[in-house]
Amino acid sequence: MSYDGRWWHLLPDGRLQCDLCPRDCKLHDGQRGACFVRERTGDWMMLTTYGRSSGFCIDPIEKKPLNHFYPGSSVLSFGTAGCNLACKFCQNWDISKSKDMDRLADQASPEAIAQAAVNGGCKSVAFTYNDPVIFAEYAMDVADACHARGVKTVAVTAGYMHDAPRRDFYSKIDAANVDLKAFTDDFYFKLCGAHLQPVLDTLVYLKHETDVWFEITTLLIPGKNDSPEEIAAMSAWIMRELGPDVPLHLTAFHPDHKMTDIPATPPATLTRSRQIALDAGLHYVYTGNVHDAEGGSTFCPQCHAALIVRDWYQINSYEVTPESKCPHCATTIAGAFELFESQFGRRRIPVSINRS
Repeated sequence: MSYDGRWWHLLPDGRLQCDLCPRDCKLHDGQRGACFVRERTGDWMMLTTYGRSSGFCIDPIEKKPLNHFYPGSSVLSFGTAGCNLACKFCQNWDISKSKDMDRLADQASPEAIAQAAVNGGCKSVAFTYNDPVIFAEYAMDVADACHARGVKTVAVTAGYMHDAPRRDFYSKIDAANVDLKAFTDDFYFKLCGAHLQPVLDTLVYLKHETDVWFEITTLLIPGKNDSPEEIAAMSAWIMRELGPDVPLHLTAFHPDHKMTDIPATPPATLTRSRQIALDAGLHYVYTGNVHDAEGGSTFCPQCHAALIVRDWYQINSYEVTPESKCPHCATTIAGAFELFESQFGRRRIPVSINRS
C-alpha cells in the first residue's frame, strides 16, 4: 500500500523535490525517485513499499555485522525493495535494485513485526537487505512498535541522507552498521553514483549527537579501495573524528552484479588491512566474509585477552563481565553486552508474519 511520505517540498517550477537524501530528486506527477519507491502523486510524496517486505528471517546479530551490540543474540531481519545508491558491486542487488513490487510478498504492520520479534525471542529487529533510509517512515513506525514491547532496533545502512531526516530517523534507532564504502569521493561517484561527505557527516552525527551504538563496514574490492594508503587514511579519520572504540569491519568482496570481472578479495588483503587499522589505534577491527577466527574475535584493547572468540557467527568463548569489562584487567569494553543463557549461533530461520 502507498503511505504519505515525509521530507519533500514543492519547487517554484512545479516539480516536487524529495529532501530525504542528497540525490534531491525533482519529480513531475507520477515520477519516482532514483530509489524507485518514493513517488509523486499529485502534489504529494508517497512511499510505495510501506508495510511490504522482501522477506523476514531470524539471524545472529553478528551477521549485520554487529559484534558489540548484544553479541550472541538473535535479530529479526527484513527489508523492502529499492535503494538510493547505485553500487555496481551490490551483493543484494536482486532486492536493492528490484523494480518489481510484486516480489514484496510479505506484508505486515509495524505491530505484527514487533510481536513476531517477541514471539521469536529476538533481542532486536534489523532494517536490512536494502537501505532503510528509503523506507524510513515504515522503519520508524516499526521502531515505535518494537520499543513499546522492549525490543531494540538496528539499521544496516549506507548512511546517505540529509540532516533533518537523519535526526528523525536515528531518534528511533538503537544501533546501526554504516557502510563506509571507500574513503575517496572518486570511488563513491564512479561506483556508487553518490558522494563520500554525506556518509562522513552521518558517522560524525552518530558519534557526537546521539546515543546510537554503531559499527562501520568497508567491503574491500581489489584494486578499487583496498590500498594500504587508503586504509591508513580511513583509519586515521576514524581515530580523529570518531575515536578508537568504534568497531571497524573489513569484509571480503565477491564478484557480483556489474563487477563480475573483479576477483574476490584475497584473505591476505583483509589481514594486512586489519593490521593497518590496529596500528592506527583502533581498538576493535574485524574481518568478514572469510573464515578468520582471530579477525572475528573481540580482544581487550588493554591486555589483549581474547574476550569473545568467534568462529563465523558462532561464539565459542565469552568472557565480558556483566559490567561490560575485561575480567583480566577491568578495562571497559565499548558496546552493549548481556550474557545469554544460550548463544543463537549460526542459524538463519525464515519467519512468516501475521499480517494483522
